[in-house]
Amino acid sequence: MLSTLAETVDWSRAQFALTAIYHWLFVPLTLGLALIMGIMETYYYRTKNPFWRRTAIFWQRLFGVNFAMGVATGIILEFEFGTNWSNYSWFVGDIFGAPLAIEGIVAFFMESTFVAVMYFGWDKVSHGFHLTSTWLTGLGATISAWWILVANAWMQCPVGCEFNPDTMRNEMVSFADVALSPIAVSKFCHTVTSAWIIGGVFCVAVCCWYLMKKREEEMALKSMRIGACVGLVAAVLTAATGHKSAQDVAAAQPMKLAAMEALYDGGRGQGLKLVEGIEVPYALSFMATNDINGYVPGVNDIINGYTTPDGREEPSAEEKMIRGKLAIVALSNYRKLCGFERTMDEPQIQANIASSKEKQLAILHENFKYFGYGYIKDKSELVPCVPVNFWAFRVMVGVGCLLIVFLAAVLAASYGFPRKLWEKRSLTSLPKWHYWTAFVLLPLAYIASESGWLVAEFGRQPWTIQDMLPVGASVSNLHSSSVMMTFFIFLVLFTVMLAVEVNIMVKQIKKGPGERI
Repeated sequence: MLSTLAETVDWSRAQFALTAIYHWLFVPLTLGLALIMGIMETYYYRTKNPFWRRTAIFWQRLFGVNFAMGVATGIILEFEFGTNWSNYSWFVGDIFGAPLAIEGIVAFFMESTFVAVMYFGWDKVSHGFHLTSTWLTGLGATISAWWILVANAWMQCPVGCEFNPDTMRNEMVSFADVALSPIAVSKFCHTVTSAWIIGGVFCVAVCCWYLMKKREEEMALKSMRIGACVGLVAAVLTAATGHKSAQDVAAAQPMKLAAMEALYDGGRGQGLKLVEGIEVPYALSFMATNDINGYVPGVNDIINGYTTPDGREEPSAEEKMIRGKLAIVALSNYRKLCGFERTMDEPQIQANIASSKEKQLAILHENFKYFGYGYIKDKSELVPCVPVNFWAFRVMVGVGCLLIVFLAAVLAASYGFPRKLWEKRSLTSLPKWHYWTAFVLLPLAYIASESGWLVAEFGRQPWTIQDMLPVGASVSNLHSSSVMMTFFIFLVLFTVMLAVEVNIMVKQIKKGPGERI
């Protein structure tokens, strides 16, 4: 039977995962539709054609429904850092809280201000100001994503901070390092472009429904072209940024990469597995190092220790755990000495205590790199769930490749290519397989997007902060029953919210474009 702490950790992780998964159902569509509705209104601004006004209003309406649900789940997600992960919040709140505060103050206020102008400003402000408000609404949502991803990237690879043994907190020493870390930039570019794919596929699927029902055919055809173009460009960019993200993972989180590939014994010239038993020669080494003969460590190498081709020695898991415990003991001794120092008045004793404190600080600083390993009880804990990472990565990449092919075909079909296919058919009367393919690929696109987050978060277990703080040391002092109860409350609440959103979206789509919101 699980201990109370283990149960609390598991239920806290499950609750946070539940909230994040539901939240991520809304966020990609918000970012994707923000770009699409901005393009629609730009067409209206340039042409003054009422058709583009109706079209822009229609997509803005769908954006608004989805945006409201995303805000509701996002707020709950941020509160959970304080309720379920209070030790984590105390330990790194000075750093982690900064991007979240900026996101709330700047991005959220920006979104809430201009979204009102976008919805209620038609015929009340100039066309130029309204167009600007539409783009700023989307930009605000994207900036919000930036700061959230900065915070997440810092958890994957902590930079720009120093541990203060007197306050027992990590403190920021360089805001620029935190806000502009290469991993944050890569994660932002990869995540946002993948969100644009969702928007593009959603737009195509909605347009296919109209074409199948032979309704709003002009709007459907022109919107489908824009959606397919946005989705295709985004899919290519996502693949390109994914390559850079893989290199970041290889450098900062080699265990995650090994789990993604089910690679237990690494080496040079590693192939990329398509499935078990089938691989692309040298592809993994190239993906991780930009060199087909690059060295990639496996799970066993990381656990047992290895030496890189450039001669750098990576300690074994057991050595890291020993050095982590040394750091924890040194910190404890330092704190005790600080307490003694406050109660002693004799100069000689004060000098001896000061000398002892310096020795303990030296031990702490020498071993702090492995501080988090001191909380690990067994080295097997350091290996994330390999099957989840392996298959989630393949679902993400496989569906992504499928979407590139489909969106390219949609874009070609919307312009009448190949000609032989359209010699006896109108562009607004596509083959039935075209419609049903779009309907099937929409949920698959969401599954691929969620799979990407599974890889990112499952792959770094057992760490809340990579190599610095494991989940067992991050959780709040709560009884597992309390977290379990709120888990099921949130499950019901979020499921109802999702059902309500889908119902409202379907009704709005069936209603079709209107002159006003």
